[in-house]
Amino acid sequence: MPTTIRIKLSVMMFLEYFVWGAWYVTLGTWLGTALHFSGQQIGLAAGTTAIGAMVSPFIVGMIADRFFATERVLSALHIAGGVLLFVTSGQQHFAPFYVLLLLYALCYMPTMALTNSLSFRQMQDPGAQFGAVRVLGTAGWIVAGLVIGFLKLEPTAVPMRIAAIASLVLGLFCLALPHTLPLGKRKKVTARDVLGLDALALLKDRSFAIFALSSFLICIPLQFYYAFTNPFLNEIGVTNAAGKMTMGQMSEVFFMLLIPWFFRRLGVKYMLALGMLAWVCRYALFATGNNTNLVWMLYLGILMHGICYDFFFVTGQIYVDQQASDAVRAAAQGFITFVTYGFGMAIGSWVSGKVVDMFRVSGATLQHSWRSIWIVPASASLGVLLLFLLLFKQSRAVASHSQVAADAAEAG
Repeated sequence: MPTTIRIKLSVMMFLEYFVWGAWYVTLGTWLGTALHFSGQQIGLAAGTTAIGAMVSPFIVGMIADRFFATERVLSALHIAGGVLLFVTSGQQHFAPFYVLLLLYALCYMPTMALTNSLSFRQMQDPGAQFGAVRVLGTAGWIVAGLVIGFLKLEPTAVPMRIAAIASLVLGLFCLALPHTLPLGKRKKVTARDVLGLDALALLKDRSFAIFALSSFLICIPLQFYYAFTNPFLNEIGVTNAAGKMTMGQMSEVFFMLLIPWFFRRLGVKYMLALGMLAWVCRYALFATGNNTNLVWMLYLGILMHGICYDFFFVTGQIYVDQQASDAVRAAAQGFITFVTYGFGMAIGSWVSGKVVDMFRVSGATLQHSWRSIWIVPASASLGVLLLFLLLFKQSRAVASHSQVAADAAEAG
């Protein structure tokens, strides 16, 4: 891959995740403190990305991959998204705010798959080359959090406006990306293909069904972290909360490097279990910690993001790849993405908002009983973990493939 193209793809990834990281992390803090939205409204707003994740396969699979050059679709979506995000930042009432943010999510979420597919099309060896490009996306998220936190912009609409401007810049930059024509109308693409419904046959295997059910269930308590960690940290007085939350993305990069080592020693089942256990521990740390002598618990909970994300989601993707045949492998990955990032996170957004409202403390200022709030997702995550450990059986085939998967992850 020529250096010029690699640089362009890296800038694209940096801006792609800078946009998301700039507005999403601090959304709950701004909505709760400045606009006085309820917890349920904040949860629903955070859940717009989950709805976007459910709809995006249709845009990618039935439109972008078949009719238009990828870089032009990316440009159009990011420019439209930038305009929508800027208009959204000026809304004061929930109904118009939610509708506009949902429209934005429908524009943004497909671009995550499109940036990946465009990158793959330009690489001779994606397994060896993609990681070095994709890591710039994590760097973009980190930089966004550090900037927002350092400038103390969390309870304002400014982060969303920064994201809107960055989205417009990215939209224009996409026109300079390599021309990537659609793959063409090689066959009729149906909703069944897009949603990965051909992978439903895998559910006949009990362990795969337990894995799919556990993945769906664990995403419900997971949304507590994504929607309400920043409001929690700000409410209890943690300074530069957005900047400190980027420690989670830093640990994500670190633990990604350790996946091959753990894979060889633990295998799929206990890698997945360790990922779920990390969510239990994280919420327990949040429930126990404070902003004085126990602040280290909050930082440790944030740093556990690498285990929480990498050991469950990345390992889960490897497990699906092992279980599915070549004919349904892409469909299986699409199906798991739909039930986790889409359906599971959407339900989690509604549930987390309801729980946060239940433990709101009456008073002139916005206050919550956060210890009680964090116990809910901790308990739910523990329940899913126990269900998984009791019912999931790692087959010999999967166990024997663990060494192969570890070698592949290490090579990538």
